[in-house]
Amino acid sequence: MSLSTRTVERLAWVLIYGGLLVLTLGLFVQRLHDPIGWTLVVIGGAATAGGVVLVWWRSRMSG
Repeated sequence: MSLSTRTVERLAWVLIYGGLLVLTLGLFVQRLHDPIGWTLVVIGGAATAGGVVLVWWRSRMSG
């Protein structure tokens, strides 16, 4: 499966910004319900890390 550079860029930024939003939401929810808050923090952190990996991958793509 071959992804275009434009698709990789869009997906990377959606993951980064969406992940940071979910991570921040998790920090606020954590005050009320600790397990749900930590779950959101982990999911948001993983999405952000995935976006950073895609930015790195895009830098290695030709085109």
